[in-house]
Amino acid sequence: MQVPVIEKLVINACYSQAVTDSKKLNKIKDELSLISGQAPVFTLARRSLASFHLREGMPIGVKVTLRKDNMYDFLDKLINIAMPRIKDFNAYNSDSNFDHHGNFNFGITDQTIFPEINYDAIDFLWGMNITIVTNSRVSSHVHALLKEFNFPFLKVAQ
Repeated sequence: MQVPVIEKLVINACYSQAVTDSKKLNKIKDELSLISGQAPVFTLARRSLASFHLREGMPIGVKVTLRKDNMYDFLDKLINIAMPRIKDFNAYNSDSNFDHHGNFNFGITDQTIFPEINYDAIDFLWGMNITIVTNSRVSSHVHALLKEFNFPFLKVAQ
């Protein structure tokens, strides 16, 4: 009963110029819904920051939480189709991307690696953070689980 299981996958995208131009945030939402196959929700600012022209309650990003079949479909597409399309890709470091809860976090710098995105319709590039949430608290167990999914980790010299 202690075998680690992936519980959910969270995709978060935030764009700094979305404060001044809300159309860009709507464009990110549309593209993220194409990528994930599920409708994302806006994330709102928790507090006001005058230096960033940000007010409490303003939309500043979008996120989508994938579970069950949608999660496994996206993970398969990410590992086998999207990651090989990253230019100058180096594998992820397994030491620095795990948090103390046994979750794995990594970032992708642009959305063009996904096959659903039409290159002609791209106005600007945006990145996303992906969090793989597991039920395990031990990072070595989660590392072994993701290795079985063929997740690209750096080879450790021994």
